[in-house]
Amino acid sequence: MRNRTRFLIPFVAVGLVTAACSSGGTTPSTQGSAPAPSAAAPADSKSFPRNETLYSSGTMWGPPANWNPLREWDSATGTKGLLYETLFLYDAATDKFQPWLAESGEWTGDKEYTLKLRSGITWSDGKPLTADDVKFTFELGKIETVPYHNIWTFLDSAEVVDPQTVKFTFKEARYQQWANHVYQRAIVPKHLWESVKPEEVVDYANENPVGTGPYKYHSHDQDRQAWVKRDDWWGIKALGKDVKPKYIVDIVNSSNEVAMGLLLQKGLDLSNNFLPGVANLVRGNFGVSTYYADAPYMLSANTAWLVLNTKKKPMDDPAFRKAMAYSVDTKRIVENVYGNLVKPADPTGMLPQWDKYVDKTVTGSMGFAYDPEKSKQLLADAGYKDTDGDGLINNKDGSKIDLKIIVPTGWTDWMESIRVISTSAKEVGISLTPEFPDYNALVEARSTGKFDMLINNERQLSNTPERYYDYIFNLPVQKLQNTVNFGRYENKEAWDLVGKLDATKTDDVEGMKAITSQLQKIQLEDMPVIPLWYNGLWSQVSNSVWKNWPSDAANTPKNPPTMWRNWLELGGVLVLTELQPAGA
Repeated sequence: MRNRTRFLIPFVAVGLVTAACSSGGTTPSTQGSAPAPSAAAPADSKSFPRNETLYSSGTMWGPPANWNPLREWDSATGTKGLLYETLFLYDAATDKFQPWLAESGEWTGDKEYTLKLRSGITWSDGKPLTADDVKFTFELGKIETVPYHNIWTFLDSAEVVDPQTVKFTFKEARYQQWANHVYQRAIVPKHLWESVKPEEVVDYANENPVGTGPYKYHSHDQDRQAWVKRDDWWGIKALGKDVKPKYIVDIVNSSNEVAMGLLLQKGLDLSNNFLPGVANLVRGNFGVSTYYADAPYMLSANTAWLVLNTKKKPMDDPAFRKAMAYSVDTKRIVENVYGNLVKPADPTGMLPQWDKYVDKTVTGSMGFAYDPEKSKQLLADAGYKDTDGDGLINNKDGSKIDLKIIVPTGWTDWMESIRVISTSAKEVGISLTPEFPDYNALVEARSTGKFDMLINNERQLSNTPERYYDYIFNLPVQKLQNTVNFGRYENKEAWDLVGKLDATKTDDVEGMKAITSQLQKIQLEDMPVIPLWYNGLWSQVSNSVWKNWPSDAANTPKNPPTMWRNWLELGGVLVLTELQPAGA
């Protein structure tokens, strides 16, 4: 998962509960060297009739700069999902894949997967989608800078059998990762992309994007990205589905205060920002609703962990890490910092959507909860004592413990959270000071291992818990740890189990459970990361222009109401087919 980070701007809204801000799974615009096309004229009511337009916000934190679906972390909102599409969609609520560009896909041998495309799909320039496009897209991964380059460590070849069929042959079958790729890889047109030089493909701005999706590029400006509906989209006939808004305009975030104002003034239909005071919005007569009518209001999107640098003392000691876990007052964070907009995490940190893979026997006997006396006892039993009478424990050799916990400045919810963690740690005798470097400085410290503790939520919901445990246990530890295992924890047994899980077929649920149970025993015994809470899929909707938004109420759609990157293929695009005009 590439650089899935957040940029946060605090605000105070009159009459609403003031709280810390975050945007959960969103990403600041960290565009590469690719130039942006010239800006279009600002959108106006004549260009975008209000009753035909869905306005969204909460994904882009800078002007749209590229329409490259390989850049899943900073491409313009909707590049993957509205413009470019994937072979399948994945529904986390039902744990089922829905054929999309693909008509079918199946393992036709131990190391062979055969994929058949739907017929009659065309690119927005009128050219047909073919197996050559699929083969070309996956072979782009042979370029080292392409984010899915690692697929070629286990994929051997992609062969075009006929215009609608591709046969993939593997060096080794990694069923879990492959299932992840078939719903995450956006297919690009070979006839347009084959002229892009390999060294430029990731930085390619793709100024005139051509996709298969239900929308095509309309215009953009410094503060927005606009899409217009394709009346010839293949899904209308093949799926019997049609997106309802003629236009989608995604507004660049300037501040959450602006998002709040737009939502209340009915200038925004879908806000994927963190908005404090959601309870007041939902209960008041503002025409605003959330997925749940009561706390936590939002679906869970990712797990926030306390990451400890296991290469530094005393974090290299499992007993100390376990004592830290018992010292954290997560309930106080959930209630006081978030106002119950998030849920406390299970001891394993596995998202609620993965609950069937949590071994309750293991968590029942090895799980942890806030218990300062237990924390003190664990520290004492492990040999950590206050040797100089200052009320704080020392290392086993008598040296001072003076630790720092960091989150980026401006991420106000996390800033308040680590203040709680620091206070709780000091109550059990651990000297822990919160610090707030700028985001780039934190990334540098995190990547190089020059930190003590930090909060992280890089790994998102996906089709498989294998991706979760890959984040925790990934080996080997590199000089720069850029995307996984920031705590540099090394356990070959655990990493081998992750590989065994990866090689387990996705329909072998019992086999997967047996392996995740073993991983959870190692996790709770060694505590390489400490799960804290589940960040929400921030989503507040206005019912003034569009209705029939997803919710947990009976007879309503259940897909995730979001425009966040990498969530449209998790069913977010289906929300657009289920909406109804409010006046209908």
